Amino acid sequence: MSGASGWQEELDASGLICPLPVLRARKRLLGMAPGSVLRLLVTDPAAAVDVPHFCTEAGHALVATAPAGDATAYLIRRG
Repeated sequence: MSGASGWQEELDASGLICPLPVLRARKRLLGMAPGSVLRLLVTDPAAAVDVPHFCTEAGHALVATAPAGDATAYLIRRG
């Protein structure tokens, strides 16, 4: 699967509260090739703090953040 914005995989974590979206993103990213982009969809407002912190700590790059309906989409490039 490839998105219009150049992401290779998508993980819908809508309805989950932190830290579950970050934990699921970490697991998914581990299975992806370095440089690949994951589109993470999250509805929990705490993700605005948790996702950037996770990316910094884990060595991934937060490429973009954008509204996606009721969720927020985070594009994360695997480090």
